[in-house]
Amino acid sequence: MADPGLASPAGAGSGRADAAPAAAAAAAVPLAPAAAAAHTRLVGCACIVASAAGFGAMPILAKLAYAEGVDLPSMLFLRFALAGVLMAVLMRLRGMRWPHGRTLLLLVAMGSLGYVGQSFCYFAALQHATAGLTALLLYLYPAIVTVLAAILTRRRLSLLRLLAVAAALLGSGLAIGGSLAGSPLGILLGVAAAMIYSIYILVGERVTPLAGAMPSSTVIMLAAAAVFGLMAFSQGAALPASPVAWAAIGGIALLSTVVAMITFFAGMARLGAADAATLSTLEPLVTVILAAVFLGEQVGGWQLAGGAIILAAVIVLARSQPATQ
Repeated sequence: MADPGLASPAGAGSGRADAAPAAAAAAAVPLAPAAAAAHTRLVGCACIVASAAGFGAMPILAKLAYAEGVDLPSMLFLRFALAGVLMAVLMRLRGMRWPHGRTLLLLVAMGSLGYVGQSFCYFAALQHATAGLTALLLYLYPAIVTVLAAILTRRRLSLLRLLAVAAALLGSGLAIGGSLAGSPLGILLGVAAAMIYSIYILVGERVTPLAGAMPSSTVIMLAAAAVFGLMAFSQGAALPASPVAWAAIGGIALLSTVVAMITFFAGMARLGAADAATLSTLEPLVTVILAAVFLGEQVGGWQLAGGAIILAAVIVLARSQPATQ
């Protein structure tokens, strides 16, 4: 008996041509969402790495500004004022709308209360505890964010994700190094800085998608600038008086504020607050590396080990799946 396909070549070819794409499409449908989710996570991780690089460079640039006679309130005012004005201009050029209503109020609170409160507690803690202990207490925030986010959203945390958070905290402690001495007041202020920053991140996770990363960052910067400006000029501002000082302040405003904040919010929108906070533990590693390159500071074996642990935690989170409900 003749093969029907040989009796009707056109029909056979058409059938195979139709069947092949249909089979391929059927096979591709389940993979498309997974591939899209993986791409989204990779983009989110890249954004947080860029943010960590920007924030990690800030202590180096701040040291240069301090050496040129710029005081802390003036530096913080110029940081947010310059960044906020630049962002406002960019928003105008791109025709972006300003946030309004409840969203605007929350963003103003994030800048005027969140950033200012965290900065006050952090720098006050430095007066009652060593820099190493203060920095380590601040980097409790990834663990705090992870726990609070899980409670608020009722997400289950996998053992792998919890281990990644613990490893990132351990790695941060080793990378920061130094003495860990401090008074109870210093410890309390350090924990308060971490808690305020954790709340800031969790609020930002909910508010930023409503306004967008750029408008949200702009409002936060301008609100923080207003408060720091009052602080700076009430006690006599020490503005930059040399090209080096202005270059350092410009770097802080552009790299460590505009780029760092926008990429953080963009990454958090793709990863969630918990994973974004954990990946941000790359910041002290970036600071240690830049301090060694530009300031000639020594890097010890424990710091290298801490950096390796942080990188391992970052790789684990980058390759992991989003937290399940």
